[in-house]
Amino acid sequence: MRRRDFTILLAGAMGGSASALRAQQKTMPVIGLLGSTSHGAPFVAAFLEGLAETGYVEGQNAAIEYRWAEGRYDRLPALAAELVKRRVDVIVTQGGIPATRAAKSATSTIPIVFAVGTDPVGDGLVASLARPGGNLTGVTFMMTELMPKRLELLSELVPEAGMIALLVNPNNEDAERTMRDVQEAARVKGVQLLILKAGTESEIDAAFAYFVQLHAGALLVGHDPFFFSRREQLVALASRNAVPAIYENRGYVVAGGLISYGTSLAAANRLAGIYVGKILKGAKPADLPVQQPTRFELVINFKTAKALGLTVPPSILARADEVIE
Repeated sequence: MRRRDFTILLAGAMGGSASALRAQQKTMPVIGLLGSTSHGAPFVAAFLEGLAETGYVEGQNAAIEYRWAEGRYDRLPALAAELVKRRVDVIVTQGGIPATRAAKSATSTIPIVFAVGTDPVGDGLVASLARPGGNLTGVTFMMTELMPKRLELLSELVPEAGMIALLVNPNNEDAERTMRDVQEAARVKGVQLLILKAGTESEIDAAFAYFVQLHAGALLVGHDPFFFSRREQLVALASRNAVPAIYENRGYVVAGGLISYGTSLAAANRLAGIYVGKILKGAKPADLPVQQPTRFELVINFKTAKALGLTVPPSILARADEVIE
């Protein structure tokens, strides 16, 4: 073979390889992940696990574009617009209603899979749980709906608390509904409710100072992605000020919090990953029912209870799914 012929053949082969590589990159689906807080490693891991169950592995046959608002919900619309401009194949939201609302406002065509702790029908995200319609579906883990139950548990754990405080994030549009639900539950229980609002780290500090000043007996931490991202701060303040507090999920209790009642966020995000995989394979969001939790976890940190001088009633211990010693 003449050298010129070999050079032409080699260039042709290289050109073919480059074309094949470009084609592979073009056909690899791109997932946009929009988060209200910072990189939530445990929940991302659960999402990736669910995605892998459908045959998609990040970096192998699927790419993921991450956008995190770092707790600044006002950044979410611009971040959602970036993902739409990027022309991702599907958007998955983490961090509840703020991220999901931003994604919904940004596109009516790109499929969106959410994991929210509120009522997606009541919030106007989907037409119904069975048949969502439109371009959204996902998982609801009913964190807001469980707030009255958490108040009941807290009253049972700290029966002498005549005043219980509720901490909400005013930047979360679900705060008003949470306050209404808990106020009604407090009225039924016959306890006084103190509303505390915090949307920044410094406001969390100020809320605890006000709690101590008014001698409230216990604290109910509202459902909010920002609060979960600041769980170390919240748990430390509760410990320092000897505040019995109940939280929405196990992550707080593992960090040293007293008690939590809610669904498994890891399980919810795994289901979101499975739904994203199904959509990448051709399923339509409108035809995928919104998934609901089938199991709720009651987790108690016995070491924290002892440090607070609390005796956990046998009725609560008997119902506990996990007791951290």
